[in-house]
Amino acid sequence: MTVNTLRVIMVSLLASLLLAPVANAAPAYHRYVALGDSYTSAPGVLWPRLDRLACYTSTNNYPALLADDLGLRSYTDGSCGGADTTNMLVPQTPPLPLGTHPAQFSFLRPDTDLVTIGIGGNDFGVFGELTGTCPGLRATDPTGSPCRERFTVNGVDTMKQKVAMTGERVRAVLAGVHERSPAAKVLLIGYPRIAPPRGNCPSVLPIADGDLRWLDDVEQALNQGLEDAADADGRTTFVDMYPASLGHDACAGRAAWIQGKENNLFKAIQYHPFKSGMVGVANEIGKVLGVRSGAHTRAVPRSVDKAVVGDASTVIRLTQAGYGR
Repeated sequence: MTVNTLRVIMVSLLASLLLAPVANAAPAYHRYVALGDSYTSAPGVLWPRLDRLACYTSTNNYPALLADDLGLRSYTDGSCGGADTTNMLVPQTPPLPLGTHPAQFSFLRPDTDLVTIGIGGNDFGVFGELTGTCPGLRATDPTGSPCRERFTVNGVDTMKQKVAMTGERVRAVLAGVHERSPAAKVLLIGYPRIAPPRGNCPSVLPIADGDLRWLDDVEQALNQGLEDAADADGRTTFVDMYPASLGHDACAGRAAWIQGKENNLFKAIQYHPFKSGMVGVANEIGKVLGVRSGAHTRAVPRSVDKAVVGDASTVIRLTQAGYGR
């Protein structure tokens, strides 16, 4: 081997080391707590946690994926399907009769250094009323807006009225988080888009054409209220999932982050995120925190003995009971 050849090899090795992706350094956060509703807990995404069966919390939801990205060996997931802002202070009785879920603020500690919150969609019954009412009205006026008309009273759009009130509740939640975990970095997570910006897919999202645009407007109003709450708080960062989820609505086929009208025990319950949606949220949070997201390809929980696969009757009970976000 000549000296010149050796030099070429050494330069090549050095270049490859410099260009190789650098693994995340020691965790910047050590005590991560996730709070939220079912768009955080991810019902139906394998695998469910045994200690959160009533909430049907997945071991592959975005808090779990984010904890992996952060290099954390442990984290606290206080999220629960059906939760609204009142369940930060008040214990929750989930639809599955498996006990009471503690008030979510009880998971916060003075030394908590990272908090993510995904809440607001269930307040005043908005999500449950929309998903429980709109599909059944499509047949009455497929190209119109029968659901919007149903929820318009004396010229007032009651759904938009409710989401406007939700913002104030969320602002109070943020203040409560700071009070209990004053040193924590707090992220408020927005909701990904459910409806497409144009077009329809009645076999997947059986909502009248005009109501799809209205549903999109309502969800954007909800997200705007969340962003306004974070801005008013001044110490919370809003993670806007609407731009990131463009092209991933329920009508997007294989690219969809959101399940449509069908229940799939091994992927997601109706109108809720797939694992791909959880990956999308974890990636956006990672960008905000400046951490490199992993491949997120694992399909088993961190500890198999901590998980259980539910049965079809469980999913049916969840949806029939009005299991919200």
